[in-house]
Amino acid sequence: MIFAAKTLLAALIISFASWLAGKRPELAGFIIALPLSTLLALAFSYAEFKDPASSVIFAKSIFVAIPVTMFFFVPFLAADRFAISFPVAYVSGIALLGAGYFLHRWIAGWF
Repeated sequence: MIFAAKTLLAALIISFASWLAGKRPELAGFIIALPLSTLLALAFSYAEFKDPASSVIFAKSIFVAIPVTMFFFVPFLAADRFAISFPVAYVSGIALLGAGYFLHRWIAGWF
């Protein structure tokens, strides 16, 4: 039951933001950029497992991951300059996320 409630809440937030993107894309972008998923995931994790040490490590991992996940957007920033199509930018961004994962593991290993 708890899993279903968590899934529904997260789905509602994402669905609302994607709907809003058609009407107010700048507001939708701001909402998605907020750490909503982080706030929800940290609260859900702590509520479910009651392990403060694990929750702190989880938060540190998120802190390291946030700048690394920006690698996804690099091809989109270069799209106009290098005439990169959306599908190519999207797939390239996912590939950069894959590389970023290994960087994240290396940095997160310090704590």
